[in-house]
Amino acid sequence: MQQAEAFLTTGNEEETAHIGELLGHFLSLPLVIALQGDLGTGKTVFVRGIGRGLGVEEQVSSPTFVLLKIYNGRLPLYHFDFYRLSEDEETIELGFEDYLPGEGIACIEWAERLPHLLPPEHLQVRIERIGEQADDRRRIWFAPRGDIAEKLVGNFFDAVTWQTNGSLHMELPG
Repeated sequence: MQQAEAFLTTGNEEETAHIGELLGHFLSLPLVIALQGDLGTGKTVFVRGIGRGLGVEEQVSSPTFVLLKIYNGRLPLYHFDFYRLSEDEETIELGFEDYLPGEGIACIEWAERLPHLLPPEHLQVRIERIGEQADDRRRIWFAPRGDIAEKLVGNFFDAVTWQTNGSLHMELPG
């Protein structure tokens, strides 16, 4: 069953990271987060925010050349980048299935490159630029797949608040 999508718009990189942090704040069960978006749209920025929301103290960085980085927080954060992989690769030999979702949160950049690795229960997040190329505004789409992801997105959207000037309220719920 296809579940409803929802989106919000951020005005700058800090707001994009905060949205990730807010989502990370609500993550309590292992889950795969499948990230899509062109180069430079802020996928790693978003995952960096998720890491902060999970209490990761290390600086989250792109795993493009190592394919997977693991961070310790309230739940483990498994940060994948499938950009250099293709359907032809022997992905079973890489052992990714142990982390999808494993005991933590598996954030996969370029997840659309290997869709067969995604479990039925996951959250799709698509980030796209809006405005001019140099503009920092982003539209972030959330498409839950399954009950855990749907509940997460509902709780997350209930907590998103805006200031009267249209910018994101940048505090986490108590």
